[in-house]
Amino acid sequence: MKKLRNQKSGVQSVILFAGVLISIPALAESVDDPPPVIEPDEPNGKTVLFDNSHGQTAGQSDWVIDGAFSDFADALAEVGYLVHEHRGADPLTEEDLEDYDVFVIPEAQIPFQTTEQDAIASFAEEGGGVFFIADHYNADRNFNRFDSNEIMNGWRRGAYEDLTKGMSDAEKEALEGVESSDWLAEEFGVRFRYNSIDNTEANVIVDPEESFGITESVESLSLHAGSTLAIMDPDRAKGIAFLPDGLTPEENKWGNAVDQGVYHGGGTDEGPYVAIGKKELGKSAFIGDSSPVEDATPKYRNEEHGGQKRTYDGFIDKDNGQLLVQVIDWLAEPEDYTDFTSTSITLDEPSPLLDMEIPEQTTEPEQEPWRQPQGDYRWYDRSTFASGSFGSGEEAPADVVFEVSTPDVLPLGGESFEVTVKVDHLEPGQSISNLDMQVYLSGGQAISQVQAENGSWPNGYGYQSIGSVTADDQGTAEKVVTLRLNPSIAATSASIRLRNDRQNVVTQTVALGQSLTEEPPAAFQTWQTEISKYVMN
Repeated sequence: MKKLRNQKSGVQSVILFAGVLISIPALAESVDDPPPVIEPDEPNGKTVLFDNSHGQTAGQSDWVIDGAFSDFADALAEVGYLVHEHRGADPLTEEDLEDYDVFVIPEAQIPFQTTEQDAIASFAEEGGGVFFIADHYNADRNFNRFDSNEIMNGWRRGAYEDLTKGMSDAEKEALEGVESSDWLAEEFGVRFRYNSIDNTEANVIVDPEESFGITESVESLSLHAGSTLAIMDPDRAKGIAFLPDGLTPEENKWGNAVDQGVYHGGGTDEGPYVAIGKKELGKSAFIGDSSPVEDATPKYRNEEHGGQKRTYDGFIDKDNGQLLVQVIDWLAEPEDYTDFTSTSITLDEPSPLLDMEIPEQTTEPEQEPWRQPQGDYRWYDRSTFASGSFGSGEEAPADVVFEVSTPDVLPLGGESFEVTVKVDHLEPGQSISNLDMQVYLSGGQAISQVQAENGSWPNGYGYQSIGSVTADDQGTAEKVVTLRLNPSIAATSASIRLRNDRQNVVTQTVALGQSLTEEPPAAFQTWQTEISKYVMN
């Protein structure tokens, strides 16, 4: 059995959420853990290093080998790899990498300095393997105006000439040593696109004979809000997994995307979802989404607001896990050829590019950051990180709890009614400003409006802001919200849902009737106010 040092402590808690029991992993007692190490039972003599020094725990991400990347790390240990994690505030150096066979870069949120880029490129040139795990455009988890695709590529969209465009002096200082360049294309022959593709199956898999065996027994991979790649230099980079052909830019677009879905209709013209590369004596690999790599066991709290994270159980979906381990197997095996021209595989064609993909011609579809961070949180200042988050130096507080109290019957016909929202276990004086609410029918049709503080009503139906709430000296906040339902609706039941940062915190069933005084149907008379332990985004 493999040995995990600094393993997650405690037991899992179980909560009732939307009528379903959900397991929430216990959080680490310390947020200043030394780097964890996962030791194999039967070592194969190879060692893999995961990066955790470039914002890999920002926002909802928890890309640590004893957290939401533990399934991947454990799977590597099971086949003999010694797995380490790189943690530190100092820039990455060649010395940090020299004792490892493979360097994995999970979805980074803090840009690499040029000296770090040089260290990574040198590591590959001298025989190391590098695995770049990106995501989709507009996945800026720490509000620093960079997402992982921009960071991996080496340049910021719409700011190629000045990557600190629009930033404060403090942010500019934090980015000292970071320079704009087309680094990934120049050094590794690929470029991550800035698209945002959701819920799409990558089932165009190249034959194992064309992938050095990496795709053996792999038939499909999942993609949940991710991107594709452009092959810039076929001599050094090759796609091994693609999306289906014939897709349109809108049909598979992530719901919150400010860009489009596919750029070139899927298939080979779109460029790969997973690619591999050869750089001098070393190798590289690339995937456009972190979802296939992560699992549902986050360790740390959200560094912005301290809420519990929810991560996706993607490693066990489709053939994701099998491919990922086989990618590492290939990366860890030294080869003496320096590019793909001297192998028997078929070379790809260079990927077509849209004009907006040329670095100097790019623009921001919407100004970054996509919203302002809550409270005093600043991505470059760990003293502003919430308790329980990686780097905060403080243990996690008690779980924030939300409660929604409604009338026994919500009135139909457009009559207004009041709902009380109560939040417990906040810090005294803490405010939450990203709450919204809606009532919806089975099937998802939104039927509610939330009255604004000035007494006006919105035009449409759906999730609408309930304004901000601020905790008292006891850490409790309470607010009464006025709603009304679509007068054309005739139904006997619905659901009401409260969200924070677009994450569900309370979902409960409600009865509908003609007036507030009407008795609820018998099926609803046993319903009580539901309290849901908050899983914060």
